[in-house]
Amino acid sequence: MYLLEEKIWFWALLTIPALVVLYFAVTLWKRSAQKRFAANRILFSQLTPNRSVFKPVFKLVVLCLAFACLVIALVNPKIGTKLETVKREGVDVVFAVDVSKSMDAEDIAPSRIDKAKQLVSQVINNLGSDRVGIIAYAGSAYPQLPITTDYSSAKMFLNSMNTDMLSSQGTAIKDAIELAKTYYNDEEQTNRVLVIISDGEDHEGDVASIAESAEEVGIRIFTIGVGTEAGERIPLKRNGVVQSYKKDQNGETVITKLDPAILQEIAASANGEYINGNSTQEVVDKMGAALNQMDKKQFEAKQFADFKDQFQWFLGAALLLLILDVFLLERKTSWVRKLNLFNENTPKS
Repeated sequence: MYLLEEKIWFWALLTIPALVVLYFAVTLWKRSAQKRFAANRILFSQLTPNRSVFKPVFKLVVLCLAFACLVIALVNPKIGTKLETVKREGVDVVFAVDVSKSMDAEDIAPSRIDKAKQLVSQVINNLGSDRVGIIAYAGSAYPQLPITTDYSSAKMFLNSMNTDMLSSQGTAIKDAIELAKTYYNDEEQTNRVLVIISDGEDHEGDVASIAESAEEVGIRIFTIGVGTEAGERIPLKRNGVVQSYKKDQNGETVITKLDPAILQEIAASANGEYINGNSTQEVVDKMGAALNQMDKKQFEAKQFADFKDQFQWFLGAALLLLILDVFLLERKTSWVRKLNLFNENTPKS
């Protein structure tokens, strides 16, 4: 496992494009000055026989690589070297995210699906020693990530979720609840939490009775509604560009609306709470308060306890490249000139 200690230094990599632009600007200025000095290119080549066309570009590449290595050294990457088993206490939290097409609606910025992922990410950021799992569902439910303490992996899987990942459409909340029951591996565990993030539209089956059965096995269900009751059209996109809007069988544009009633019913049936997802802070605060009040389960987890710095390798590479840049002259090297690899000795007309 690796750890990036000072990620903020990655912003310094933006200097590299600036260096490239500056280099080409200086090159254009030099060519303009050369034309004023010697309009004839053959004459200029004769006056500067050792001038290399390739070397300046190569020096720029070396300088950019040196700067990139220096930035990575400042970030200070670390590699885990010692894996330990530690005892932790927490709650098992499974997030079921609606990925049906209605979640593409943009009545809540930037879109319902992006807002849903943002809410889950922020809740995870405020967890302590809890374990998390992720389920994606539309017309059916699909296990995205099993119960884990690896929050980085959870966010990675979360970010990859989109409304195209499941071909079957609909909102099978019932299937998501049934699948969530398989995530908890301790039959005596009572601190189980399922968080459903959805617009509540097009649900299938008697989800209230399923929610009650989940509550009987110790699962509390919290529901988070994303979207507005006023509704919005469902965009059909290609490569991120809206091509048209979804229409029904009569050719009318479909308006998808948040249906909080079904989400409130599910939460009430499973000793949970419905939360409006329009306010990220409200969701984080209410979920945090609810989880803090629950009994914590003790479990074992493996984690890296010792990390070793790796910045020295990148710093050394940066210094070597800078030294190379100093000794790398812009004029032609004699043995390279004899090989004429880049046809630099060919007279230009």
